Amino acid sequence: MLIALLGLTFYGYKTSVFAQESDTTITMQVDLSSVVVSAQRTPVMRGELMRSVQVITAAEIRQSGANDLAGVLEHVRGVDIRKRGTFGMQADVSIRGGTFDQTLILLNGVNITDPQTGHHNLNVPVDLETIERIEVLHGPGARVFGPNAFNGAINIITKQPGKQNATLRLTGGEHMFGAISATAGLTTGPVSHFLSVSGLTSDGFTNNTDFKSENIFYRSNLQTDAGRLDLQAGYNQKAFGANSFYTPRFPDQYEQTRAGFLSLRWLPDGGINLSPTVYWRRHHDRFELFRDEAPVWYTTHNYHRTDILGASVNWVHVSQFGTTALGLDYRYEHIFSNVLGDEMSSPLPVPGYEDAFFTNSYDRNTYSLMAEQTVQYGDVTVSGGTLVFVNTELDNNVSFFPGLDIGWQVNPNWRMYTTANRTLRLPTFTDLFYEGPDNLGNPDLKPEEAISVEAGVKLNYGRFSADAALFRRWGTNMIDWVRAPGDPVWRSENLTDVVITGVETGVTFLLPYDDRARLSVQYGYNHADRSSGDLVSNYALDFLRNKVDVVYSTPVLRDGGINLSASWLDRNGSYLVFDGIDFTGESDFEAQWVVNAKAHWNVQSVQLFGEVSNLFATQYAPIANVPQPGRWVRFGIATQFSY
Repeated sequence: MLIALLGLTFYGYKTSVFAQESDTTITMQVDLSSVVVSAQRTPVMRGELMRSVQVITAAEIRQSGANDLAGVLEHVRGVDIRKRGTFGMQADVSIRGGTFDQTLILLNGVNITDPQTGHHNLNVPVDLETIERIEVLHGPGARVFGPNAFNGAINIITKQPGKQNATLRLTGGEHMFGAISATAGLTTGPVSHFLSVSGLTSDGFTNNTDFKSENIFYRSNLQTDAGRLDLQAGYNQKAFGANSFYTPRFPDQYEQTRAGFLSLRWLPDGGINLSPTVYWRRHHDRFELFRDEAPVWYTTHNYHRTDILGASVNWVHVSQFGTTALGLDYRYEHIFSNVLGDEMSSPLPVPGYEDAFFTNSYDRNTYSLMAEQTVQYGDVTVSGGTLVFVNTELDNNVSFFPGLDIGWQVNPNWRMYTTANRTLRLPTFTDLFYEGPDNLGNPDLKPEEAISVEAGVKLNYGRFSADAALFRRWGTNMIDWVRAPGDPVWRSENLTDVVITGVETGVTFLLPYDDRARLSVQYGYNHADRSSGDLVSNYALDFLRNKVDVVYSTPVLRDGGINLSASWLDRNGSYLVFDGIDFTGESDFEAQWVVNAKAHWNVQSVQLFGEVSNLFATQYAPIANVPQPGRWVRFGIATQFSY
C-alpha cells in the first residue's frame, strides 16, 4: 500500500549559492552538493539526498538584512512565518500549509521543540552571527527525528568551535532600536571553543510593543584518538509588550520567557559508529494579561516551567548490503504551571516571584525506535525505514510510522526522487489544558496523523537552476483552535480530516555580469479540500495559499552591494475583526507584498550597512488583529579579525 501511494518525483541537489570568506567580502559561488545535511538518519552529502531540503548559508543570512531567525526563515520557500512581535520576540513557523505546532526545531541535530506551545519554538539561544547554515526539511520527518516533525524540520547548525577569530556587530535604528552581537573562537590544546553573546532592544513601534532580548551560547569540542566530545549550552531571555497577542480584548498584555539548554554528544572515530547524546532544556514563561492596571477579578499572572530530558543513541553500519542506521530515543516532558496540567495536592512556590504558586503539573514519557536501510543500484538509490513510537498514555500504546524514498540520478544535471511517509504530532500542553477568558483546551485530544507523498523536478545547467515539486498530505484528527458564530470562546478540537495539496517551484539565475549577482524567484501554493464549515479556524486553515519569494543580490562597484527581498503573501481563511470594543464581523486575509532591503559598503576589515524592513510601509497582519510595523530603518557596523 505504501508503494502505491508514491508519486513520481524529480529532484536535483547540485546548486550554487554565494559564499563569503568573511563578513565583509563576497567571493565566489560554491557547490552545495558537498554540504553534509541531516535529512536522513545517516547524515549524507546534499547531492545524494532523496528528500526536499533547502540550505540557507551563513553568506545568505548576512546578505538578507534580517536581525533574527524568523526574519531569515520568512523568505524560504514553503515556510510560513506568522509574527506577533517584531524581531523574533514571538513568531510562529510552519511548513507546507501546516500549523506552528507541526514543525520540529533542532539545534545541531538536538530536538529543542517546546512541548508547552509552538509559540516558543523559536526561543533558540543563538543569534545570526552564530549560525553556519540552516537546513529546512520539507515534508514529514517522523521516521528520522521522531514525533512532531509532522510537516518538516528546521535544523540550525552553529559555527564549529576552534577558529581563531572574533566578530563584532552593532546596529541602531528607529524606535530606539539597538542590537549588539559578538563571537569568539579559540583552541586550547585538544579543546576548541566557540562563544557568542548578543542582545536586542527597542521602545516599540506603537503602544506596548517594546522588547528586549539576550542570548549567550557556548560550544566546545574535545578531540581524542577515539572520537570527539561535543558540548553545547545556551541561554535565551525575552521580555516584550504583547499588544493584543492572544486576544484583542486586552491590548495591555506582557510576556517574559527564559530558556536554558545543555547537550553532550559523542561522535566516534573508527569502526563502531555508535553515537550517544544526552540533553536538557528548561523554559520559563510568565504571561500577564494586564501589564499595568488590572481589574479586581484578575488575581494572578500565568506561570509555566517546562523541562525536557532526553537521551538518544544512533548506530550506523556500512556493508555490502548498503547503509544501515538504527536510532533509539527517550524523551521526558514535564510542566509546572498555575494553568496547564492536572491539579497538584500541594502548590509549589514559583522561584523568583512572591505570592505566586504552581498549582498544576503534567508529564509524559515517549520512546522512539527509528530504523533505516539505504541501498544503491547503479544510479538508483532506495531508502526505507520506520518509526516505532511508544507512549503509554495513548489508546494505541505502540504505533508504526513507515517511510520510503527512491532517487534516480538521471544525469549529472538531473536527479529524480519519490517519497511517501506516515507521520504524527502529539498535542501540546496548551492544546490539552489551557483555559482563559477566550480559550478552552481539551484534555481528550488525540494525536494528529498523516500520510504524505511528494513529486518534483530540479535541473541545474551552469548559471541557471530550476525545480518544482508536487505534494499531498492526508491528515486525520487535525488539531485546531476553533469557534462557532456567536461563541466568544476558542476551543481546541480534533478536526476530522484535512487534505493539503501543494506545489513548489523556483528558478535561480547567476547573472552574467558578475558572479556575485543573483536573482531567485520561488513560488509555493497550498490548497485544503476541507473547509471549517460554520467554525472559524484560528490556525489550521489559515495557511499561506500563495507565496512568492524574490531575492535579488548585486554588487555596487568593487566594495559594496545591495540585497532586495520581497514576498507576496496570500493567506487562506478569515478572522473576526475587532473594532476596539467587540468583534464586529468576519473578514478574509488580504494578500500583500512585503519588501526588505539592505545595502553594505566594505572598508578593509569593516563593513558599513543600512537595512530597511517593510520598505513600502505595507499594512499587514499575519495574525488576526495584530498589525505589524511599517517601514523600519536601521544602520550598523560589523567587523571580523583573526588572532
